[in-house]
Amino acid sequence: MYKASIQDKLFEIEVGDKTLLDGKLCEIEFSQSAKRSFILSMNGKRKEADVVKFDKEAKQLILRMEGKKITVDIKEPVDILLDQLGINQKVSRKVNNLKAPMPGLIVKVMAAIGDQLKAGEPLLILEAMKMENVFKASADVMIKDILVSEKQSVEKGQVLIVFE
Repeated sequence: MYKASIQDKLFEIEVGDKTLLDGKLCEIEFSQSAKRSFILSMNGKRKEADVVKFDKEAKQLILRMEGKKITVDIKEPVDILLDQLGINQKVSRKVNNLKAPMPGLIVKVMAAIGDQLKAGEPLLILEAMKMENVFKASADVMIKDILVSEKQSVEKGQVLIVFE
């Protein structure tokens, strides 16, 4: 059994010889209509959808259907079992600092000491090999210290920002 939540509504899906949606027999077919588009046929009703984003790690799919964005969170059988056992598999990794992955030049520092940032928010821009690389918070963090300034050269492995 799979579980999918779409905008706070939970669906249970059983796939086999027959597909059950919330315990009811359902005919579901998917066919690809373009590279990132498909047609969903459910009990004879057809709807077209475009894949906006698919995050395999988070098991989340964002679709555009009838002009609306729809977020689908998917739980596979193993996820359901782990939930039943009380094991949260989304273990947050403690990140202590941001290190330069390569030598370069700090173009812009976008965070300040004391800032509370969410995962994905930009921290700084590092220019290396004529390319600007935006470094983002990999988890929710609080900035404890910033050890670099704009226009400063840095070496590979040098600590740039310290998190609490």
